[in-house]
Amino acid sequence: MIFHPIQWLCLKLGGYEAHKKSVDIFNFMLMKCLNILGTTFSVENEHDIPVNKTCIFVANHQGMYDIPPIIWYFRKHHPKFVSKKELGRGIPSISFNLRHGGSVLIDRNNRRESLIKMGNFGDYLKETKRSAVIFPEGTRSRTGAAKEFRKNGMMMLFKKMPEAVVVPITINNSWKLFKHGNFPIDLGVNVNLKTHEPIKIGSEDPEALAAKVERIITADIR
Repeated sequence: MIFHPIQWLCLKLGGYEAHKKSVDIFNFMLMKCLNILGTTFSVENEHDIPVNKTCIFVANHQGMYDIPPIIWYFRKHHPKFVSKKELGRGIPSISFNLRHGGSVLIDRNNRRESLIKMGNFGDYLKETKRSAVIFPEGTRSRTGAAKEFRKNGMMMLFKKMPEAVVVPITINNSWKLFKHGNFPIDLGVNVNLKTHEPIKIGSEDPEALAAKVERIITADIR
């Protein structure tokens, strides 16, 4: 509720850059609020992820708190999300950012429209050199176990941006925050993100690359 008007003011008065900074701080504060419950966030990254070109971050999805550490720790890459259209309304701050921050909202029941939007999203990323975040499982896993990846959206981005790199990310333990539902939140959970070696998209066939990314991500889920 606090950051919704802050975002609005930043966007209206300072444009994209001011709005982005407000979103970065908002997600940092979300992480700090969870620290009160003993939640910690750790990112394992041994790789040089380029900041001067578009990256496509692909990750498994375990809960809503997968998102703040991605936004905060990878803020230099200007991550934009592929999200279901239902999240574009009704959630203070989050819906505003999805609608105005450069992310794409898709209707999962309309495959043709979704692919068109993904193509336009790819054009936007190429033009701005910003980055994408996609959770190809579609919905979050409530037990941590990986669901089968829906690869069409990934493959569309791969075809649109052969000059970009894909960065697989494995997320662990985020699901534990919600194993009792939205309340109570478990205490002392360590949410871990592990980045894998970036892969040049143009180096492989899009379908084969999508399957490879899925194998890399799911192999490290524990």
